[in-house]
Amino acid sequence: MFENVVGNTKVKKILENAINNKTILHSYLFIGEEGIGKKLLAKEFAKTILCTSEDNKPCDICKSCVEFNSNNNVNFSIINEDGSGIKIEDIRNMQNKIAEKPINSEYKVYIIDDAELMRDDAQNCLLKTLEEPPEYVVIILITANENKILNTIKSRCMKLYFNKLENNDMRKILTSKFNMTDIKESFLDASNGSIKKALLIKEKSTEYEQINKLFDIINKEDLVTFINSAEIIYNGKDDIYNILDYINILLTNKMNENNKNSFKYANCIFIVEEVKKRLRANSNYDMSMDYLLMNMWKEINSEGSSRY
Repeated sequence: MFENVVGNTKVKKILENAINNKTILHSYLFIGEEGIGKKLLAKEFAKTILCTSEDNKPCDICKSCVEFNSNNNVNFSIINEDGSGIKIEDIRNMQNKIAEKPINSEYKVYIIDDAELMRDDAQNCLLKTLEEPPEYVVIILITANENKILNTIKSRCMKLYFNKLENNDMRKILTSKFNMTDIKESFLDASNGSIKKALLIKEKSTEYEQINKLFDIINKEDLVTFINSAEIIYNGKDDIYNILDYINILLTNKMNENNKNSFKYANCIFIVEEVKKRLRANSNYDMSMDYLLMNMWKEINSEGSSRY
């Protein structure tokens, strides 16, 4: 069961047991980083419990499976945010559909993707359904940030935590589904167990290669030349957290390569984390990048350790 989903064996086993033992709950909360298969598994789980065969796995030939595969199953729906969060109207529309009994199936399944983007009034509205759900409904909330979900909602859901994908699993998926070849281990490390992040890095491979070159010259050029070469970082505001994560991967690799100065690269990681804190506190972007680049250069080129 769930052969199409790679990784997270423990979570898959829990859902398999629920299906086999007919102990499916009314509400689940799938928690984990973006791009690690939460939504894919939620859809596979939905397809399985909506299937009308008796094999406890999708048959792909019954009316429910055929309609599911063509995105026309009336018993299934996904709620996505529209750029302004998930509004109370979205939840009310879902509740109106929930009130209608399923057609040709035992269940109706609703997935709320990026559930942390629900506004407070939408979450409070959803709470009413979670408190007294119809016997046939299953609601799956998907989030990368459970801290933004009300405790009253979390307490009424079975929480399932997803792990980041292993590099070997990442390689299999990227090769089989996205036709990627010559996948380097450093690329997988930078992707941090997320297919979404891997595809983003691939899409912006030219920009990330400039970051690689920047750290090749950090101990070879003077500070002014180094900063003048960092245009990619100053222009990367929309992608800065991914860029900073990638920088940390490069620093970790250099730390492991260079025993003599490994502590310097370790201290640079602390500098990167400090910059993340500053950005989350709405510090000026360009000044934060100045702080990042100057302090990393000083750390790497100092005779001792400045520890910023």
